[in-house]
Amino acid sequence: MLLVRSLAFNTAFYLNLIVQMIFWTPVYFLLPRKKAWFVPKVWAASSLWLHRVLVGARVKISGLENIPEGPCIVAPKHQSFWDTIAFLPFIPDALYILKRELVWIPFFGWYVAKMRMIPIDRGSRSKALRQAVKLAGERMSENRQLIIYPEGTRRPPGAEPAYKYGIVELYAQLEVPVVPIAHVAGLYWPRRRFRRYPGTIHARFLPPIEPGLSREEFQERLIRETEAACDALLVEAAEGPNPPPLPDTARKRLAEIRSKAESHAAKG
Repeated sequence: MLLVRSLAFNTAFYLNLIVQMIFWTPVYFLLPRKKAWFVPKVWAASSLWLHRVLVGARVKISGLENIPEGPCIVAPKHQSFWDTIAFLPFIPDALYILKRELVWIPFFGWYVAKMRMIPIDRGSRSKALRQAVKLAGERMSENRQLIIYPEGTRRPPGAEPAYKYGIVELYAQLEVPVVPIAHVAGLYWPRRRFRRYPGTIHARFLPPIEPGLSREEFQERLIRETEAACDALLVEAAEGPNPPPLPDTARKRLAEIRSKAESHAAKG
């Protein structure tokens, strides 16, 4: 049954993408950029609806009150394709940094270009970072919210944190709040896997880290607060009524969390 539901969802997901791109094209490209944002948001919301109906995966978002007004950096954990679409309905005017090659894809690239995202050439990391900072500053002067994944690439739930320096430099130079987002969506929508698992995907917007910290202080706080919240959500998922299968990284991390809790309890 799980395989059937996963197949149904994966098929419906891509059909939904293609059909909506074609259906909305005349409206999307004629509207001003900000008004046209409803199209990607409708697609994201409909994809999550399909995920709930066909797979049984519900979404719980908490901490929305932590999103500040005006420009900010939103920093989600990156575990799954889920976290590239799940937050779109809640971000007023999202801005992504993405690979330049994505803009060359027919239809998809045109949609991206319309929203004035930040395509960069990743051939030279230092050059790409300078370009990203410059363009992010220009775009965010329009009160936009930059979504950046601090670890760069998708990582399995419970894996050792591997945060990149890019977000540190963006924080230091753009001087805007950073809102971390914790979740363990990779348990339900695993990276590089066909199967999709039922349950409740809980994502939490954490309190913003205000500008003004040193680079080292910011990086330490970002990692500490994000990972602590992800640990709590991992325990919540594992001990819930319908826990998803845990990958090795999640089982190892869960054992570490429980061992530490038992050690503290013994000392207390």
